[in-house]
Amino acid sequence: MEPVSAADEVVELCRDLLRIDTTNTGDPRTTVGERVAAEYVAGKLTEVGIEVELHESAPRRANLVARIPGADRSRGALLVHGHLDVVPADAAEWSVPPFSGEEKDGYLWGRGAIDMKDFDAMVLAVVRGWQRTGYVPPRDIVLAYTADEEAGMEYGSQYLVREHAGLFEGCTEAIGEVGGFSYTINDDLRLYLVETAEKGIDWLRLHAKGRPGHGSFVHDDNAVTALAEAVAAVGRHRFPMVVTPTVRSFLEQVSEALGIDLDPDEPELAIAKLGPIANLIGATVRNTANPTRLEAGYKDNVIPSKASATIDCRTLPGQAEIFLEQLRGVIGPDIEIEHISQQGALETSFDGALVEAMSAALRAEDPGARTVPYMLSGGTDAKAFSTLGIRCFGFAPLKLPADLNFSALFHGVDERVPVEGLQFGVRVLDRLLQAS
Repeated sequence: MEPVSAADEVVELCRDLLRIDTTNTGDPRTTVGERVAAEYVAGKLTEVGIEVELHESAPRRANLVARIPGADRSRGALLVHGHLDVVPADAAEWSVPPFSGEEKDGYLWGRGAIDMKDFDAMVLAVVRGWQRTGYVPPRDIVLAYTADEEAGMEYGSQYLVREHAGLFEGCTEAIGEVGGFSYTINDDLRLYLVETAEKGIDWLRLHAKGRPGHGSFVHDDNAVTALAEAVAAVGRHRFPMVVTPTVRSFLEQVSEALGIDLDPDEPELAIAKLGPIANLIGATVRNTANPTRLEAGYKDNVIPSKASATIDCRTLPGQAEIFLEQLRGVIGPDIEIEHISQQGALETSFDGALVEAMSAALRAEDPGARTVPYMLSGGTDAKAFSTLGIRCFGFAPLKLPADLNFSALFHGVDERVPVEGLQFGVRVLDRLLQAS
């Protein structure tokens, strides 16, 4: 029997992973499936002779790490990482059951299809193919399959970096999610966005305090009123525009490709012409703060002494302290600010042998490919791994249909990945890892 190719096997592997419900609710009591998925990956790796380590940060919160020895052990190792957890999905909103892994219309459907069980499966397919043929990569490849990326990484990559940093000894570079996907300019040109930067995460809780009292009284020191005014001000505020080197390079290259003028002082005019990726890029030219939760009171006719709100803040590289000063100016001096979770922004340059290998691997499979750097408005496990001095990139290659609104699929309804794009990604990833 002819051995199965990685490009063929990746579909089965991705389907299997999609059928494992790994919903991360943010509450350890209700989060499910991470251990099951990690054991599935472990089984597929050990089946072909790759030794793995499973590390639980808490019951059933499993992380997997494996090292594939390279031909030159003196070289810096490459970390290839992906998370196994997914955000919740409401089945009533979907066209197919979100954990069915159903294949239809040329896509694999399911929660996690592009965030990020597609890449998890690609990596698994590539290294299994190597083991079947006896291929040895040019340098050590360290694989990490993590838990809890979708809820702050505390039980996943943050745990691994804090408690098991030795597993990543020698790693100098890393590739992970949300990069390497195509944006079609025309039939002969596709830009492939490689993530070289991420905004920082600062989840804040705002607290307003006032004098408690009866709801029927005239009351001029109401904590709910003070909080509501602060939250409304934050929600409507637009922070000043700041164009980082990564974003500037992206806008210059995409403007040239599209044949549009780029006004350095008004980059949002060019961003507005980017179609389905405008939202993805538009959030990277300024700091942002979005109210997400409110909490106040315990009875309908009692004015409480305290009211609180959660604000999801995302900051540009080098802007964290400036942002807090700006936020204070928006909410006023009397609102207390509590930091719930804070993770710094990342930015690296778009150069070096690994970047060149990315470009070459893409061009070999798509002659119309051109790589461009971009900044991710969200966050990934790269935030944890970068603290070890690892240079992190987002590169999970996918060739996408020109009319697919890719960014809307992240955490969205009817998440799906094109089967041909998945197989394309395997071929590109195989070329990259063999050349790096």
